[in-house]
Amino acid sequence: MPLYSHYPHAEIAAGRHDVPPSSPDAERFVCEAEIGDGWLHPYASNYTFVVRLSLGDREGCGVYKPQAGERPLWDFPTGTLARRECAAYEFAKALGWGLVPPTVLREGEAGEGSLQLFVPHNANSNFFTLRDEHPEEAFRLAVFDALANNADRKGGHCFVGPDGRVWAVDNGLTFHEERKLRTVIWDYSGEPLPDDMLADVARVADDLDSEGDCTRALAALLDNAEVQVLRERMRRVLAEPVMPSPRTRRDLPWPWL
Repeated sequence: MPLYSHYPHAEIAAGRHDVPPSSPDAERFVCEAEIGDGWLHPYASNYTFVVRLSLGDREGCGVYKPQAGERPLWDFPTGTLARRECAAYEFAKALGWGLVPPTVLREGEAGEGSLQLFVPHNANSNFFTLRDEHPEEAFRLAVFDALANNADRKGGHCFVGPDGRVWAVDNGLTFHEERKLRTVIWDYSGEPLPDDMLADVARVADDLDSEGDCTRALAALLDNAEVQVLRERMRRVLAEPVMPSPRTRRDLPWPWL
């Protein structure tokens, strides 16, 4: 996998992206595509590669985060971030909210890691630029992060894709057993959750109670205790459907973007 000294933002964005993340077969594309050459992302805190993907006559790019390239953290188990990236996708898919581009575990040149479909977007697109034009999706993302216990939702970790939908990336710091919610999205603090979102949460909570499809998918990626705490968080939200509020300044990440 060549590592180029210059990360070609423009070349990657202008290249072929034949499979949009909302496509019904986008997950299959990420699972089955051949992983080609790539570039080391210059701004990522862990080893992150943007790689070429090809399957038949279709091409695209993926974001490959090998487990071996994860920087140890004091508060998250070492070597678990790639699986948490995949768990975030499975959870969003179970809710039916989209939000997270297709993300799967794949064996790449640097070993097992998460492979997420790369979504080209305007570099100026972030939470602070999209929240007014996409209020429902912005609110839904805030609910998702509260449920997934996202410890690092910066403004630049979400954007509007070419399909006009909001997509959220960098979801590795999620599903911790302890409360870790740290986000820039506190716009909805104290607001009640709408009925349609509550119906989705209740449906997935029932799946977790009955050990259904979502439970099996998450159990393959997270510890049993983390799945149990997720279940408890969802039940608390259903019992008291109001968005949380920040407690201290540590509940806001830095930098915001």
